[in-house]
Parts: sequence; C-alpha cells; structure tokens
Amino acid sequence: MVHAFIIEPKSYTAFEDEAAQLEKCKEWSLLSDKATKTKAFFYKGNGMNLPCQIIGFVDKMTAVIEFEHNKKHCIHPSYLKEMQAANYGQKVVAAIDEAVDAVESEEVELEIVPQEAASIEVPTEAPIEEVSAQQNNTDKPIVEETPKSKAKKGKAPKLELPEEKIKMKATVKEFTTVPNNFSDNDDEVVIYEEVSILDPETVIGEAWSSHSATLKKLELEVGDTITFECKIVAKKLTKHPVAYKINNPAKIQKG
Repeated sequence: MVHAFIIEPKSYTAFEDEAAQLEKCKEWSLLSDKATKTKAFFYKGNGMNLPCQIIGFVDKMTAVIEFEHNKKHCIHPSYLKEMQAANYGQKVVAAIDEAVDAVESEEVELEIVPQEAASIEVPTEAPIEEVSAQQNNTDKPIVEETPKSKAKKGKAPKLELPEEKIKMKATVKEFTTVPNNFSDNDDEVVIYEEVSILDPETVIGEAWSSHSATLKKLELEVGDTITFECKIVAKKLTKHPVAYKINNPAKIQKG
C-alpha cells in the first residue's frame, strides 16, 4: 500500500548495527539514556497508526523510518517522538478545536464591534483672552489672544442612565442613514435634540433611534417634539457625535 504522505529519501545513511541505532535514538531523545535495546515505534496521523522502524538518517534533524513493503519516509525526530504519546491523536483534535473556537470568537467580535461603541466623554476647555498692558508705537492698547490654558482638561460627568423604561421628551433634529456592514441597505435613523428624562428630570442633550415603522406612521418632521416611553442606553451613533440611543419608543405623543 502506498501512503500519500510518504517523503522518500533520495539518499540516507543506514545504521551499521543496533548499537549505532541506539546511539542515534538516544541523541534524538527517542530512547532513554539507560536503554539497552530499541523499541517498537509508530507513525500516527490522518487516522493511521502504523508500525515502523528507524533505519537511518539523512542529517542530524531528519530520521528515516521504514514501513511494511520497504516504504521509507523522512521525518523530524521530535515529530516522531510526539507520535509515541498514547494521547497523540487526542492532542491534535484538541488543538484543532481550540483553533476553530478562536476563529469563531473573532468572527463574533467583528459582528459586535461595528454595531457597538462605548459612551463618549467630551473634554471641555475654553480659550482665554486677555488684554495686554503692552502698547505699540502708536501708544494704543493691544488686544491679543494668549495660547490655550495649560490646565488639565475637564471631562463631562458620565450620566447614570436608568435601566428600566422611563418617560422622555425630545425634538426631532435630523433624519439620516448610517452604513450597515451586514446589509446591502443603510439603516434609517432619527437624531433628536433637547432630549430629557421627565421623571426624575434629567437633561440628556442629543440622542438617536432607529426610524422604525412605528415612527414612520407618525410622519414626523424636523422640529416636531414628542413624548414617549422607552429605554435609553449609552451607544454611539456610527459616524455621528451622538452618544445615547433610544430603544423601542412606545406610547408616542406629538406636541
């Protein structure tokens, strides 16, 4: 039987006797230093478990083994050593499973990342203008801008958003679309301004929501103010500086 994996040596050095074979196998760590005779070796892989003999070498890193019908094959000694482990096949399957799991995890993450984004915190700082006491050659006072203050940048406090449904109020600012990496069509969205939670009264600023069929029935226009019940979450709108999303608005009233 001819095996597809066979790599036949073009030339190799055959062992002169068993003593030479023992010495080389010990050098390759295929036998312990205390071994006085060789042992049976097996070639494993691709569902096979074939008995073989180590008959020589091509170089220090290439052993030559022989199967039945005098079929010879070149193999790295360390690889042959791994094959002698009783659980060799199980290790290979486990390694393949781990590789598959890793690839699947990356795919899931890639699906999530374009859709999700952390809430943003906007650094705020104001330019400072000062009137210089210096005068030019015409003795007129000079008003000049100084560089931005070197003070530490401040950050807007992060809103503590309620987890349950709440009543809100918002004004339609814009209708737009954003790309959807997993669809041929862009997603329709509504951007709101003057967004606030009614109880307890909390100013949100700007937020966005999907332009759902429910909203389309209301035939909203820019400038319309609506009240509704919903959940609000920290989720940035793709390619827009809007940090909060309105989920599943219901009981919507215009005006």
